[in-house]
Amino acid sequence: MAASGEPGRQWQEEVAAVVVVGSCMTDLVSLTSRLPKTGETIHGHKFFIGFGGKGANQCVQAARLGAKTSMVCKVGKDSFGNDYIENLKQNDISTEFAYQTQDAATGTASIIVNNEGQNIIVIVAGANLLLNTEDLKKAARTISRAKVMICQLEITPETSLEALMMAHSNGVKTLFNPAPAVADLDPRFYTLSDVFCCNETEAEILTGLKVHSLADATRAALLLKGKGCHVVIITLGAEGCVMLSKTEPMPKHIPTEKVKAVDTTMEMHNSREILMSKKRRHTNLCQQLL
Repeated sequence: MAASGEPGRQWQEEVAAVVVVGSCMTDLVSLTSRLPKTGETIHGHKFFIGFGGKGANQCVQAARLGAKTSMVCKVGKDSFGNDYIENLKQNDISTEFAYQTQDAATGTASIIVNNEGQNIIVIVAGANLLLNTEDLKKAARTISRAKVMICQLEITPETSLEALMMAHSNGVKTLFNPAPAVADLDPRFYTLSDVFCCNETEAEILTGLKVHSLADATRAALLLKGKGCHVVIITLGAEGCVMLSKTEPMPKHIPTEKVKAVDTTMEMHNSREILMSKKRRHTNLCQQLL
C-alpha cells in the first residue's frame, strides 16, 4: 500500500529531478560525554528521536537545496512509519512511492554520540529490506523521467541493483553510495554508476587497500575506476575528498573548510547532495552527474 502525498501539492505536478531509492530509519539518539565500553552502562545527558536513513537523508538534503525530489522507500505501518511519511511531506518530497507494510516494523538506528561528535550505531533495517522489484516497477515512470537517481545499500542489494539498471536503461544519471559496504559487491554496481561515492572505510572494504592518506585514497580511487566506475569520489572527512573520472583520470583533491563536528552521522549523506549543488566549482567532473 502506498502512502501518497497531497494531490494538490506543486511537486506532484512536476517531474522529480532527483529520485532516491533507499532507506528510511527512525533514529533513536542518546548523547553522552563518552562512548561506553563493552558491557558498561553509562549515563547520557540527552535523548531524542529523529528521521534518518542514508536514502531519506540524501533526499531531504536534495529537497532543501532546491531540487524537486521523490522518495521510493518502505516503512512499517506503525507510528514511526506514519511520522516518517509526514516528515517527507513537510520537506516537500513526493511520497507517492513511500510504501507502508504490516510485515515489518519501520527501520531503526540506535545511535550514541559523544561530546566529540564520534558515534556508534546499530541499525535494524526492518521494512527497508522489503522494498522490492514490484515496488520499483510502480515507480518506473518517475525514475525514467528523473535527472538523477540515487541509491545505497541499506535496502537489499538486489533492489538497489534493479534501480540502477532501470535508471541506466533510461539514460538517467546514477549516483551510488555503497554503504554499508560489502567486499563481494556485484561488479555491475561499478559499471552502472555514473558517480560512485564512498568514504575511506568503505573504500578499504571494496578495494582491500588501506586508506589512511590522500595517496592511499588516490590508489583506491584508481582501482575503483578500473572496476568500471565513470566518476569516483572518496570522501575523507576533514580532508575533503578525492575525485577522478574516465574523462579526467588524474585524481584531484578537493579540500573542505575545517569545522567542529557536532554529529558525524550526517556527514556522508550531506556531502553527496552538496556535491550536486556546488557542481559549478568543479564543472568538468560534476557535469557528468547533472
